[in-house]
Amino acid sequence: MPPFSVTFPVRFADVDHAGIVYYPRFYHYFHVAFEEFFRLRMGSGAYVDLISRRRVGFPAVRTECDYRAPLRFGDMVRVDMRIERLGNKSVRFGYRALRAEGASGPAGEVVADGIVVCAVTDLAQFRAIDIPDDLRTLFLELLADPG
Repeated sequence: MPPFSVTFPVRFADVDHAGIVYYPRFYHYFHVAFEEFFRLRMGSGAYVDLISRRRVGFPAVRTECDYRAPLRFGDMVRVDMRIERLGNKSVRFGYRALRAEGASGPAGEVVADGIVVCAVTDLAQFRAIDIPDDLRTLFLELLADPG
C-alpha cells in the first residue's frame, strides 16, 4: 500500500532567522502526519480517545532525520508516513517530507527523510505493552515491506 500522506503550509513560526524551516520543526511535521493518520483512518477524536480514555501512548525512543533541501515560509510541505517495522511493543515509522509547491525549489523535491521509533505504552503505568489488535491492523496497512 502507498504511504499515508498529508499536505499543509509552512507557517511563519516554522522558520528561523535564516528564513528556512528550523530543523526540529520537521519532527513536528512528522507528528502532524502521525495524528492525521489516526484522525482520517479512525475518526476525528480517535487519537485523543486513544491517549485519554484507552491510555495508550507512543513515546519516541529513537529518532533520526536527514535534511536534504530547505523549505521556506509559504511553501507547502507533503509528509508521507509508512511503517518500516512493526514489532510486538514498538513501531518504526518512516517519514519523507517533500516540497508540494512553493517558490523555494521544485515541487516534489525531497526535503527530509526521518524515522521515529515509538514504544507502545500503557500511559497509566508507563510501561511498554503489546500493540493492541485494532492498532496493529491499522498499522499493517502502511507496512513498507510486509514480507
